[in-house]
Amino acid sequence: MTITAPAGSAADPGTHPLERLEADFYGFQDLLTPVEQDAVARVRDFMEREVRPVADDYWERAECPVHLFKPFAELGSVGAAWPETAQFESSAVFRGWVGMELARVDSSFCTFIGVSSGLAMSSIGLGGSPEQRDRWLPPMARGDLIGAFGLTEPLSGSDTARGLRTTATRHGDTWVLNGAKRWIGNATFADVVVVWAKDTADDQVKGFLVRRGAPGFTATKIERKQSLRIVQNADITLVDVEVAEADRLQRIDSFRDLANVLRVTRDGVSWQALGTMIGAYEAAVRYTKEREQFGHPIASYQLVQDKLATALGNITASLGMCVRVAQMQDAGTQRDEHAALAKAFVTTRMRETVALAREVCGGNGITLDTGVARYFADAEAVYTFEGTRDMNHLIVGRSVTGHAAFV
Repeated sequence: MTITAPAGSAADPGTHPLERLEADFYGFQDLLTPVEQDAVARVRDFMEREVRPVADDYWERAECPVHLFKPFAELGSVGAAWPETAQFESSAVFRGWVGMELARVDSSFCTFIGVSSGLAMSSIGLGGSPEQRDRWLPPMARGDLIGAFGLTEPLSGSDTARGLRTTATRHGDTWVLNGAKRWIGNATFADVVVVWAKDTADDQVKGFLVRRGAPGFTATKIERKQSLRIVQNADITLVDVEVAEADRLQRIDSFRDLANVLRVTRDGVSWQALGTMIGAYEAAVRYTKEREQFGHPIASYQLVQDKLATALGNITASLGMCVRVAQMQDAGTQRDEHAALAKAFVTTRMRETVALAREVCGGNGITLDTGVARYFADAEAVYTFEGTRDMNHLIVGRSVTGHAAFV
């Protein structure tokens, strides 16, 4: 696919020079093309100008700045993977880098955007017919429509492949959905929710596009969260929800097809974890340079530098893994175990890194004022979703040994 960006567009190179992040210690940014670097610079500017000043307040109130979705989409990075919506030719490294830039400022905002542009659009891009792709992807890429992704259930998380309880029964050209979903981001305000259900006729997983306001569909916000508080997760109930056959994803006939979507989005979570640890690391470095104890900035002490160096090592190793897995995605050589190892490794390193960042900030590290506490709390959700560490290690272990150890 070759797309030429019009002059003056978000893809027009050279207008937004991309400054290298100090956390990009080995210069992976250089792998991005000039057009990609310019697009990243626009995203970074948007996040610093529009999101960072308000992130703490929205996080504390557990509210979502939905009004920022369309302005962000106008930058041209949403839908970059699909020919129907791409504004310029881009790599998987670029698309991952954009997610990293979002999470570097606010992991909740990254999830908010990623649910629609990643999970929902990837479901349609990989599983939809050409007509469905033309119908849904362009308005979603423009920010005119917001998507959600309904897979996890109250009693089904890691065992989704076998334990999906939401059902779909066909009656002529209409499907009837019944069941429940949990932890569904964006569901309280999404224009369309991709709902995954088992066909009662063949017991295979199918995907359905459920539109806002569908009779029998109810989304209730989950309260009292202490991680990714900006994200509006919801419990969904589906009671005799009718969906036309035209709104069934036409290229999804089994869990194996759904797994293709999860493989791509699991990569995105690795980049999100990377951005989360970079954001915490940057906040910690700033704090240690400003905070004085015993007459000197604490950045000048050996034990503090040791923790910062460990954090930077985690970031650098994780960035290298994210980049390589993205390159394999472009080359068509990526397999489930590659995405699984990256997700497990990077989120584990993230957990250690945000803890180190909080530690060097001392007692002040538990407040939003230092800029570390939000990353520390949000990391827990990122560590868990898109497959726990244990489940991803079992995917890798099956590849390594040839034996499946799943229950």
